[in-house]
Amino acid sequence: MKIVSRNEELLRDALSCIPQPSSRTSLASCNRLIRFEDISAAAFKIQCGVQKTPCMYSRLSKQYGMDIYLKKEFLQYTGSVKERGVLYLLMSLPQEQQRKGVIVASDSNFSMAVAHHASELRVPVFVILCTSTAPARVRMCRDYGAMVISYGTTGKDAQLHARRLAQENGYLYLEEEDSAVYLSGLGTVGLEMYEQVPKLDAVIFPAGGHCGLLAGSAAALKHLNPHISVIGVESESFPVLQESLKAGHPNDDQACNNHHFYGDVSGVCFGSNSLQLTGKLVDKVVTVREEDILISMLRLLEYERATVDAEGAIGLAALVAGKLPELKGKRVAVVICSGNLELHLLQQCIARALTLDNRVCRFSLVISDCPGDMSKLLELLAREEARVLDIKQERTFVTSELFTVEVRGDAISVSLTVLASPGLFCFPVSLCLC
Repeated sequence: MKIVSRNEELLRDALSCIPQPSSRTSLASCNRLIRFEDISAAAFKIQCGVQKTPCMYSRLSKQYGMDIYLKKEFLQYTGSVKERGVLYLLMSLPQEQQRKGVIVASDSNFSMAVAHHASELRVPVFVILCTSTAPARVRMCRDYGAMVISYGTTGKDAQLHARRLAQENGYLYLEEEDSAVYLSGLGTVGLEMYEQVPKLDAVIFPAGGHCGLLAGSAAALKHLNPHISVIGVESESFPVLQESLKAGHPNDDQACNNHHFYGDVSGVCFGSNSLQLTGKLVDKVVTVREEDILISMLRLLEYERATVDAEGAIGLAALVAGKLPELKGKRVAVVICSGNLELHLLQQCIARALTLDNRVCRFSLVISDCPGDMSKLLELLAREEARVLDIKQERTFVTSELFTVEVRGDAISVSLTVLASPGLFCFPVSLCLC
């Protein structure tokens, strides 16, 4: 549904008649109207605690035929937009609760933001992590100032232990949900983008299992200009938001377990508030393939020198995949919301993206085992300005004719059709692309 007027009334309709969550030890969701004034108040209150990140014109604009502006939320201290909602949430807690402390139980961007800002506010903070958590994440939480406790072999074990500690010690158990306070903090992204980029036509946000950023920012943008198109992007492997919007309630049937790659966009954690706001205020939700996300990560690294994760790249992936042709020639802002990618995974993602983008290829050649033929092959590759990454020869297990050798290699920027040039080798060449 596209909003053309009366934004606050539509917001009120979106949040009416929503049942309260039952028996939760975390901060209960507030079902009152999320007003533009709430988002403005959040922006004023958190301005000294989070970065007002740049929203910069991108060199990718010419490539995709539109004016692209990138909101670089990965430049926040913990590398994630979640800091906005977390800081406003912590600052809104009663002083008595701030004195007792808070507790979280995951290695997500949300937990790292809680660890950092609770420490800055001198609020005792505990992070419960299962024993299989990557050591780098454990170290980050400790560096941010949290007391980190390893417990259990699964995330579920850590959550149960955290809830038990919260009940026994009076800590507030926090998990990412859609309270009005949290959504108002996230909505400050939309407020900033409207100020930074005049005459916006559309804004693209990550969606998936965590659509609080999409819902909160849509509330700000639609109040300021109802004609701005607000678009959410999620993975087609688990279209959580699309299925939930169809069902009318959060649907966890499409949840994804590939946490290491998809991070905070996997699974289902949004509640009725975010879902109803999204249904009322968001113009479109599209899905993209994993391959599109990887190429988007490559584009951001190459053109913007930005190292981001899947959640940060998924918005741009919709443009890379050509899913939004109606935005050609328009002014579009894309939120790059997260940059927390483990180093070993970064290496794998870049290698895979280069292959998908036809920048790296693997070839297999069968040539005669004669002196000088390997030299001719290398000369040919050099003439084509190919960079050889790896090359191997196999003689023992070759199944072709006798006295031949199979050459396998990886190369960058080479047209493999030239490798089969007739008359180049003493023996007819057999070429295979892998």
